[in-house]
Amino acid sequence: MSVRQSFTSRVASAAVVLLALLAGSSAALADSGSSRAGALHVTKECSQYQGQPGQFCTITSSNIPWIRAGMRVVYADAANFGTTPPMLDTDVVLSAGHGSAAYGHVTLNIATAQGTITFDGGTGAFAKFQGSANVTVDADGVWHWDGTYSFSSDD
Repeated sequence: MSVRQSFTSRVASAAVVLLALLAGSSAALADSGSSRAGALHVTKECSQYQGQPGQFCTITSSNIPWIRAGMRVVYADAANFGTTPPMLDTDVVLSAGHGSAAYGHVTLNIATAQGTITFDGGTGAFAKFQGSANVTVDADGVWHWDGTYSFSSDD
């Protein structure tokens, strides 16, 4: 075997090992049999959301690796500005793409910009995701979720 063939063979072998490790770590992250839980701190911006169904906010930061900057929070129903106080009470989908999404529900008093969001399962990496957080907005218009999350263990 020539030096070039030997080098090419080693590179190909290393690539196969690397791909196997990456695939295994991704599967372990999504399908780990151990429970994972902790504090949940997420920020999002809502320049694309005007209270209509199907509109979204965009995650800007998160303290847990499964919720990443750039993910979208899509709102199923319109905000109700005709109630006193005006309210947002709708299902949401936290979309990670590639078949992973968390399903939740938000209730927000629009007048005070305070509410709660809860998550109960989903698809892909979020299949066993649970979460609950208070929803607030700061003076800069950045929305915050502060609460707790867990991924249940396999039964």
